[in-house]
Amino acid sequence: MKIGVLGTGSFAPEKILTNDDLAKMVDTNDEWISTRTGIKERRIASADEATSDLAYRAALNAIDNAGIDKNEIELVIVATMTSDHFTPSTAALVQDKLGIKAAAFDLSAACTGFIYAFTTGYSFIKAGIYKKVLVIGAETMSRVTDWTDRGTCILFGDGAGAVVLGETETGGFISSHLVADGSGACELLVPAGGSRTPASHETLDNKDVYLKMNGREIFKFAVKVFPETVENILEQANITADDIDLFVPHQANIRIIESISKRFKQPMEKFYVNLHKYGNTSGASVPLALDEANREGRLKKGDKVVIVGFGGGLTYGSILFEWSK
Repeated sequence: MKIGVLGTGSFAPEKILTNDDLAKMVDTNDEWISTRTGIKERRIASADEATSDLAYRAALNAIDNAGIDKNEIELVIVATMTSDHFTPSTAALVQDKLGIKAAAFDLSAACTGFIYAFTTGYSFIKAGIYKKVLVIGAETMSRVTDWTDRGTCILFGDGAGAVVLGETETGGFISSHLVADGSGACELLVPAGGSRTPASHETLDNKDVYLKMNGREIFKFAVKVFPETVENILEQANITADDIDLFVPHQANIRIIESISKRFKQPMEKFYVNLHKYGNTSGASVPLALDEANREGRLKKGDKVVIVGFGGGLTYGSILFEWSK
């Protein structure tokens, strides 16, 4: 059985927050942000938009692109670190919005979440449990961002991306590699709000309900694990980077992507980049980029594609698949 991507979709909120807008909020400027990250602007959810709303819109687009009836979806997986609630799952809310009868659950692996969820969805189909799985990466990072912390607020944005996975005649899933290293958890986390440190007046005053990141350590981590995980999936398939038609990496920092381009001696043209428009959308980053690449005609049947994620957990991973559409 060949299992691949039947369709892609994405959605981003209407509101745009530019670097110049941020310069009015914190001590920064467009040149500083652009040269260090490659980000020019990001999307911000409106007050009445939650993660499930973005996920639902991306899901509709993916189902339409797949050309299937929504009722064919048997499982919904949402990769997110910014769920609407602790419970119920965001996936259950999306299932309800779609008006379908399906299993649904959330998966938490931060910026690697979509890679984990894609592999999970593939595994359910491979095991013969479900035939079509909707995998979504969706985030409202603006809700966990401290807008007075210029070290993090310049980086993150909101958005969602989705794929429909199912049996294909050609191409499909080839290999994957998933890793977690919890020893680095303290380098990227939201300190309060969970069972370890419940939300309180004190944690609100200390802004511990917002994302904290050791930028220097995360950059070092990404540059180290990105080539490691890509080399793993290439070795599994007994091919080289030269055989890859398109890399769709997590959109965190242009310098990270450029360093990997040099490491594998591949032109930047083979790396899809849209972080200048959206910033770092965590678990939404890869599927949002994959959908745009699809709709821009960057993918053709038979192309070998690598998607890569890295982030909180610390987690990282990658998937190699052949484009089936």
